[in-house]
Amino acid sequence: MNILITAGPTREPIDPVRFISNRSSGRMGVALAEAALARGHAVRLVTGPIAVPAPPAAERVAVVTAQDMLAAVQANLDWSDALIMSAAVADWRPRTPSPLKLKKNRMPAQLEMERTPDILQAVAARKGGRVFVGFAAETGEPEEEARRKLQAKRLDLIVANDVSRADAGFEVDTNRVTLLAADGTVEALPLMLKTEVASRILDWVEAHAGFRA
Repeated sequence: MNILITAGPTREPIDPVRFISNRSSGRMGVALAEAALARGHAVRLVTGPIAVPAPPAAERVAVVTAQDMLAAVQANLDWSDALIMSAAVADWRPRTPSPLKLKKNRMPAQLEMERTPDILQAVAARKGGRVFVGFAAETGEPEEEARRKLQAKRLDLIVANDVSRADAGFEVDTNRVTLLAADGTVEALPLMLKTEVASRILDWVEAHAGFRA
């Protein structure tokens, strides 16, 4: 299979020095890429500024902003049999980034913001027979929002996790997730290494893409 994976955060510039981002390190996306490569799949890995090395065997496309990531996904979607959107894309960006560094005494107290593009919604019409997997990184009880995203973005599977937990989510090697599928099935996984979570997600993708090793 050809698997397109996104990983890490995006950075939305305020000026040439400052940006808005999040705590995503890219560990989950890299684990997915490594698991897919180990099974013999071809991988294109679209990454924001990740904090961990990308696997050398993956064809990496490095991006910075949400708009960059959207363009990369659009450019590579036709190649793919499955899209796994594990990146933590920033939801908002400054409407008008400054081309020059903003001096401290001239920094505005408020920034005018606008929404970044919703990548999965933007490519939903091109889904065809591909498997689409999304992630819902929430705090508290993530399943309600995950179900909303599952339907709104026409996903086959969404991976929900509570990123407020110290042992799961961003910047750690473990994760505790729930897999919610479009057919209504739900599987809550125990705390496990992200490499193990990646393997379980790949099991699901292979089964639902009709892949045979």
